Amino acid sequence: MDTGIDTAVRKKAELIEAGGVTVDSSFDPFKSRSTAGPGAGLESIFVDIGGHRVRLGVRPSSRFSATLRDDTVTISADGSFYARGRLEQAIAHCPRQVYITVSEKCIFDCRFCPVPKLQGKIKTDEEVLSLVRDGMKCPDLTAISITSGVWRTPEEEVEKVARLVRLIRKELDGRDVPIGVSVYATADSSEQLKEAGAVEVKYNVETLDRELFEKVCPGLSFDHIVDALEHAVAVFGKNHVFSNVLIGMGETDETVVKGMEMLASKGVIPVLRKTSPHPLRAGEIYIEPVTADRLLKLAAEECRILKKFGLDPTKALTGCVPCTGCDITPGHDLY
Repeated sequence: MDTGIDTAVRKKAELIEAGGVTVDSSFDPFKSRSTAGPGAGLESIFVDIGGHRVRLGVRPSSRFSATLRDDTVTISADGSFYARGRLEQAIAHCPRQVYITVSEKCIFDCRFCPVPKLQGKIKTDEEVLSLVRDGMKCPDLTAISITSGVWRTPEEEVEKVARLVRLIRKELDGRDVPIGVSVYATADSSEQLKEAGAVEVKYNVETLDRELFEKVCPGLSFDHIVDALEHAVAVFGKNHVFSNVLIGMGETDETVVKGMEMLASKGVIPVLRKTSPHPLRAGEIYIEPVTADRLLKLAAEECRILKKFGLDPTKALTGCVPCTGCDITPGHDLY
């Protein structure tokens, strides 16, 4: 164990490693259900432990269990006290943000993602705006984040999301709430989204192992995504372009570190994310256990890399980086 790691951060990493906790019915009003990415269809709660937010998946079995009294969450490990924290209410998917998935369907078939299997709904403009209006009633709202699968084509999806960003800007009526977008990049997606009023984008490269990328993201282009990220930095600026980097699919730490260097050298902030197995993808992909030690080690490497290239994750305004719930986040959990 690295004794230089804050105890709360170490516990957060161990909880992320475990993948979730068991809870009783007292948590029911506070559960959030994901509709995007590898966690789609699964429920979770958010807890602040010593100033470090962690998103805890709700699981039918786990060595960790949680109980709730008022807004205090007590977590036990194998029946013994482990940690205590403050329950955080999600506005829409996560605390302090309205986080909306527009298209819960996708024509791509990334092997780690259940969205193509779930084939969820396509939200109407009014449904999206209704979520925004509800979020605007919350005094602690700090951002609006929009993500989307690809229902028919990437180009159509970008046009739809850009239209929604413009509608949301009108709904905000001058209120200073930043909007961030995560979609599959097209040739002019950054220009479209910037013109519509978005201030940040995330284009997910998913894995920094090119050979692995070909296996787990059939039909997608690694080079296209990296080129789009580099171009996005020219449009949105450093510290406002991000990319999810999944770990736990067989990649080496060396590959992850070299890949993070490549992204950061282009002005992109990587979002290191533990890959969690989804029951709808059982048998299609091998997801290896990701330990707390590995999470902390790679996050420390990212801290070093971001400093080397002059990137500051605390300047991120929307999405996963300021949320911090799913990851060990540089600038928030490690420095």
